[in-house]
Amino acid sequence: MDSGYYALSTALLARTQALDTIANNLANQSTTGYKAERNVFSSVLAASGTSLPSDVNRAINNYGVLGGTLLDLSQGVLQKTGNDLDLAIQGSAFFVVQTPNGPRYSRNGALQVSSKGQLVTSAGDPVMGEKGAIAMMPGPVSIGSDGTISSSGAVMGKLQLVDFPAGTSITSEGGTYYSAPPKTAIAATGSTVQQGTLESSNVNPVAGMVDLINAQRAAEMMEHALSMFNSEIDKTATQDLPKIS
Repeated sequence: MDSGYYALSTALLARTQALDTIANNLANQSTTGYKAERNVFSSVLAASGTSLPSDVNRAINNYGVLGGTLLDLSQGVLQKTGNDLDLAIQGSAFFVVQTPNGPRYSRNGALQVSSKGQLVTSAGDPVMGEKGAIAMMPGPVSIGSDGTISSSGAVMGKLQLVDFPAGTSITSEGGTYYSAPPKTAIAATGSTVQQGTLESSNVNPVAGMVDLINAQRAAEMMEHALSMFNSEIDKTATQDLPKIS
């Protein structure tokens, strides 16, 4: 009974954490450049002493835990806006953003010009070019597919686009900012910039709602099973334990 109670408690915690991830994805389904997080579960066999566990013990002590989340880096749908400072990346690259915590990476290309004349994100953080922050000039802006920014024929800079080797751990920092281990970013190749376009999130709302319902049902079943275990434990404590003395 103890093994089953432990397994259910752990599984309930994992499903509760999974619910948080699914709910966060759904909440950001309309966030430009947002990348969905996917829950990763692992199976753990509880320690059962020095002897080899039987098939029954192995089945009882085997329980699932949330092993973490992985970013779904698949491309979101590109939507035309007509705004010269709305940019979308076709491909796997990221924009580089300078934040108070150091460089961060984003796919959100809803950019603007700050009061200081710099190209910044909607949060006010400078978007980095290949030679640093980009100083903008007044007038119509043209941005090429390679990220070159110009106005009236004068080049103001070129966007720094980076990519990451396969297997790099890219971590969400909330919203559309992501971090990666130091010195893992490399110059992007094969990605292009589209001006007057934004990339929508890659959250599938229908699949997300199905996942949410399934996770809620699983959590409710585990809560019900735990209440049954509690009833049995109370019965043992009140009826059987006094007999031992």
